[in-house]
Amino acid sequence: MKILFICLGNICRSVTAEEIFRQYLRRNGLEQGVEVDSAGMIDYHEGELADPRMRKHAFDRGYKLTHRSRPVVERDFYEFDYMVVMDEDNVRRLQRLQPNGTFKAKLLRMADFLQHYDYTYIPDPYYGDASDFELVIDLLEDASPALWQHIACE
Repeated sequence: MKILFICLGNICRSVTAEEIFRQYLRRNGLEQGVEVDSAGMIDYHEGELADPRMRKHAFDRGYKLTHRSRPVVERDFYEFDYMVVMDEDNVRRLQRLQPNGTFKAKLLRMADFLQHYDYTYIPDPYYGDASDFELVIDLLEDASPALWQHIACE
């Protein structure tokens, strides 16, 4: 099974979701046969590590973000079983990018799996302060177990 987390630039939310979800799977002995990756809707940050502020906040919570940003490409629609987006702008951009015909990936919204927070999307912390980065980590940690439950039951 292959899961791709997606945000705008692949330097804050999706890269953190990737690592949080990977560690959730590892801690629970569920990582066998599951591949996790992340990508962005734009290529502006291609090849860069995650935003330094996100790396710091994630590291302080036990996550090491080593992924380098990459844009979503057409083959992702065929190679991944799930594309998990952070907000509705990601949905609109993916709809414009999706290839014609049938493809494999199922689109999911990360915020749909929040258990203890009332958000309809995972907010972009890029222009925010430390509390915005911490909130994103809180939200992603909260949503990961229910996301896995959903995927595992399909």
